[in-house]
Amino acid sequence: MYSVYKTNRLFNHFLNELIEYNTPMQPSDFNIDIPIESIAQTPLKDRSSSKLLHLKGDVIDDQNFSDIPQLLKKHDLLILNNTKVLPARLFGNKVSGGKVEIFFERLLSEMSFLAQLKFSGKVHIGTEIIINDDIVLKIKKREQQFFTIMSNSPVMDILYSDGLTPLPPYIKRGPNEEDRNRYQTVFAKKEGAVAAPTAGLHFTNDILDEIKEKGISIGELTLHVGAGTFAPLRYEQIESKKLHEEYFEVDQKLCEQIKAAKANDGRIIAVGTTVVRALESLMQKNGIEPINDKTDIFITPGFNFELVDAMITNFHLPESSLIMLVSAFAGRETILKSYQHAVDNGYRFYSYGDSMFIDRG
Repeated sequence: MYSVYKTNRLFNHFLNELIEYNTPMQPSDFNIDIPIESIAQTPLKDRSSSKLLHLKGDVIDDQNFSDIPQLLKKHDLLILNNTKVLPARLFGNKVSGGKVEIFFERLLSEMSFLAQLKFSGKVHIGTEIIINDDIVLKIKKREQQFFTIMSNSPVMDILYSDGLTPLPPYIKRGPNEEDRNRYQTVFAKKEGAVAAPTAGLHFTNDILDEIKEKGISIGELTLHVGAGTFAPLRYEQIESKKLHEEYFEVDQKLCEQIKAAKANDGRIIAVGTTVVRALESLMQKNGIEPINDKTDIFITPGFNFELVDAMITNFHLPESSLIMLVSAFAGRETILKSYQHAVDNGYRFYSYGDSMFIDRG
């Protein structure tokens, strides 16, 4: 009799999640007032000295990020995103006159790339942009907010010679030399991101060593964060439940680590929303098998998480796809309450801000 009750309860829970996931939600449902003074403009001197809001179920505990090894358990698997941020912001001038800001999105070939542009006046197919006197870029195609651009020099060479660190728009200052290091995780390896997987910014090599010494496994995947992560949500994205595409890859080693953790009742702990998106995309597309693909997954309340048990994440912009994702994981009201607690207790927000450890319990 109890087994029938338990089965019915699980079915009803799944049905409620399905209904919630298919009920359109508005960005305004995820709004909270973040004071300007709460938005971190610079990184802390020590990566791991940030605050950590530990959310277990709906219970909030204020801790420090350096406590994170003590919150992990034997057989847990901590998964990092090893993407590396490119110096993706360029500035130039149209041959016809007028300044252009170029925000690299994705490499198409050695001599071409996809980008977003900010410009004075107008641009059209064939418009030429000069960078540093001798670099010529030509617009070949436009699709929505993205432009296909051809170059007379290898694109990666241009980025590393003339590109700047692509700080997000809520950091109201220009990038400096310190940002080249601090807007990058200590485990960054694979070039391709135009924004940092910010939950990983808190880790130091010492903390990673401490985690390993406790016998906790650490795995890695790659998801190249795109410029769309900062773009306002569009109506068609909410309706279709699809976001901008981002490339991700999961290798055989990580698949074996995931299977081993699950076999030993360990938790899969995602470091950042990028890892959550990659892992849940993996399950939708492939199961726990190696994959190289693109994902446009949009995780909103009611989503059925198949792999992730806990996550480490920063505080996200109100009304964004990322605050929707963490709300799907922990509950909308719980997240909004946690964010208000963070505001009231002096937490720092966004990319260079403090962190959360969300444990579903």
